[in-house]
Amino acid sequence: MAEREATIAPKSLEDFDPPKKLKRNKLSCAYAILASITPILLGYDIGVMSGAAIYIKRDLKVTDVQIEILLGIINLYAPIGSYIAGRFSDWFGRRYTIVLAGAIAFTGAILMGLSPNYAFLMFGRFFAGVAVGFFFIASVYISEVSPSYSRGFLTSLPEVFVNAGILIGYISNFGFSKLPLRYGWRVMLGIGVIPSIFLAVAVLAMPESPRWLVSKGRLGEAKKVLRKISDSKEEAQQRLTDIKEIIGIPSDCDDDIVPVTKVQGKGVWKEIFLHPTPAVRHIFIACIGIQFFQQATGIDAVVLYSPEIFEKAGIKSDTNKLLATIAVGFVKTIFILVATFLLDRVGRRMLLLTSVGGLIISLLTLAVSLTIIENSRTTLNWAIWLSITTVLSYAATFSIGLGPITWVYCSEIFPLRLRSQGVSIGAVELRIFSWIFHYIMLPETQGKTLEEIEESFGNFWRKSNASLTTEGVNN
Repeated sequence: MAEREATIAPKSLEDFDPPKKLKRNKLSCAYAILASITPILLGYDIGVMSGAAIYIKRDLKVTDVQIEILLGIINLYAPIGSYIAGRFSDWFGRRYTIVLAGAIAFTGAILMGLSPNYAFLMFGRFFAGVAVGFFFIASVYISEVSPSYSRGFLTSLPEVFVNAGILIGYISNFGFSKLPLRYGWRVMLGIGVIPSIFLAVAVLAMPESPRWLVSKGRLGEAKKVLRKISDSKEEAQQRLTDIKEIIGIPSDCDDDIVPVTKVQGKGVWKEIFLHPTPAVRHIFIACIGIQFFQQATGIDAVVLYSPEIFEKAGIKSDTNKLLATIAVGFVKTIFILVATFLLDRVGRRMLLLTSVGGLIISLLTLAVSLTIIENSRTTLNWAIWLSITTVLSYAATFSIGLGPITWVYCSEIFPLRLRSQGVSIGAVELRIFSWIFHYIMLPETQGKTLEEIEESFGNFWRKSNASLTTEGVNN
């Protein structure tokens, strides 16, 4: 007994010290913030156009329809940008794709700021719309440089910066609204070149995505990047091993450059559309579904037309309408920040379900309050305040769930070989589906009587049923 006690070494004070916390590498967070400058461009464009449209209409003497086309045309151009971004990022890397996004956005801001007429302004909107299509690449890049324990937080940063851009756009509207009419809206739009310049400088400090480097067989460069963004050498090695396994490179391969089997271009599209595995099919449906329902909530309409909504609620002064839109931008930014801290604690599903429930209540209340205001012969202050409050609650509930989680979810569920094109499809499917729906389902009504219109819809369904019957007989 005495011998055993003698063999036990006496404990020192150091033995009672708590274990040291692992020092977290801050570089991945820094690179995520730099990459998130890209979404600021999108947010600023959305925010600034809502107020600039008021002054564009007055200065250029254009109609409401032309303003609606000016605001909505971006949905036609964005798919072009998404397609280019998906292909370009697979060929040349995520880093240079972000550079290209900044260059296109810079061009669009310059053209819109110098627009002498409506046609030239529309030309500038083309570049702005294409740049919007590049937005998703920031989420892809961040998901590929982030460690798993903070991926939700970091991948939600682009949505934070989108909302920051919207808020800056609203503030820009208010700040430059006092300038002479011909200069005010041009300065609002032209000042968008500033974040583009910051983006070009920021990219110089960003490394390429290690996952993209491994997919190209550039293991030596990937190792250097992973050592910079990982907490330890062991973690960097483990992340490299995991990526090599996904790409199909032997884990014991330690060469700096190795040949890899490329699954790109047509191979990727075939795997997604023609021969998907059950997992890929589920991933694809989840991606396009969450993208569809995010837009179906009407967030773009509320953000772009918030001055008109507040006017409908009874706010007539331009200054007060712009101040109210600033409140919307402020609420969106605050609640998106709350969401970033909850993503990795609460999880995606709980925030999504809470967000959708809040959106339903907010939109129903807004519809009721606006209807009461429209049908009332007297000014109802309580209904006006209720309308404003529900717009703010709508912005808050969207920003705490559907807003940030959509891009986080889509950028992390696709396998690496399908990620760029998969996420880009999710970004454009709503615009493509919208065009197909209008082309196939909506017959022309111009110059027709009500009876002829009804008959044209009936003929459409008869033709469809006849086609289905013929196919059934042939089978």
